[in-house]
Amino acid sequence: MGGGEANEVSLLSSPRFGRDYISFPYRGMMFVLILGTRPEVIKFAPLVRILKMRGIGYRVIHTGQHYSYEMDRIFFKELNLPSPDYNLGAGSGTHAQQTSRILESLEPVLVSLDPDAVVVLGDTNTTLAGALVAVKLHIPVVHVEAGLRSFDRRMPEEINRVLTDHASDLMFAPTNVSRSNLLREGIDAKRVYVTGNTIVDAVKQNIGLARRRRPKVDLPGGGYGVLTLHREENVDSPEILKSILKGAGMVAERKNLKIVYPIHPRTRKVMQKEGINLPEGVLSIDPLGYFDFLNLEMNASLILTDSGGVQEEACTLHVPCVTLRTTTERPETVEVGANIVAGVVPSRILKCASMMLSRKRTWRNPLGNGNAAERIVSHLLKRYGE
Repeated sequence: MGGGEANEVSLLSSPRFGRDYISFPYRGMMFVLILGTRPEVIKFAPLVRILKMRGIGYRVIHTGQHYSYEMDRIFFKELNLPSPDYNLGAGSGTHAQQTSRILESLEPVLVSLDPDAVVVLGDTNTTLAGALVAVKLHIPVVHVEAGLRSFDRRMPEEINRVLTDHASDLMFAPTNVSRSNLLREGIDAKRVYVTGNTIVDAVKQNIGLARRRRPKVDLPGGGYGVLTLHREENVDSPEILKSILKGAGMVAERKNLKIVYPIHPRTRKVMQKEGINLPEGVLSIDPLGYFDFLNLEMNASLILTDSGGVQEEACTLHVPCVTLRTTTERPETVEVGANIVAGVVPSRILKCASMMLSRKRTWRNPLGNGNAAERIVSHLLKRYGE
């Protein structure tokens, strides 16, 4: 993907991906999709498929917020997506550094493309930067996965999602709860549509391939749990990280579960720096590709996570989930019994894990039925179509 060096904008050769805009039935229309992280790639994939299938012009810009093969490029390959047309090479850094690099690199690209609308997704620095550049260029901003709120302004993601929503021309809320959040903030109801979440589309489209994957982890008999950690409020604090890992170790010991931990590069660095070791019963593995991770999730007895996307995948796959935070912007998953917010205290993590392990997996999925991308594209055509 991309093919450009860090901090260099590169245009890939579009013809090999069959993007002959002149032959498109929606002649002259073009949307720019801006992404930069693994979850954005996964959630945008169903939308890209629908755009291609319906002959609607689009370009994909990758900001380079995630830049390692394991955390990014492999997902384009596995999801059979064309490489992005542009790679901005933003890389890592503080929030200000990363966001400013994206802002500076993205502006000339959007000026040259002059799209009908810019589509951003979720709550990353990529999301906010894409929205800011577009709205200042008077290009309509479309926010997919709009209206999520944790009501915790300490989370950088909460700031990103609130600012992006208020810069957007059109908002696609995954649920009625997220729609209500937007209306409560004074946003015009005519600009908000409930579509479901495209992560459900992605899971449904790929679950068959994931089932056929040979498991990456050879575990002894008995069930296992999955642990993921990446949020800065958890992994950048050695004390909080130790507390969460202790809780995971207690779950492994008391519930006779091996806890498989695909360790995020950010977390690995902190653990090495602080001399933090994993407790007995918690098995670390390298990051997994999309299909391998989906396979790991679907066969698990329990998922422990601080990831919003993993909460959604667990709910969709009917695997009990324990959220390792004090808040969640996915309260619908808690309301239906698919998820519980545990915080970071070891005893509370164990208690919540026990509750979820005993819970029946019969909840309805509040995130949609797998047709979110179709609904989104239909609304795009109604609003911006010629």
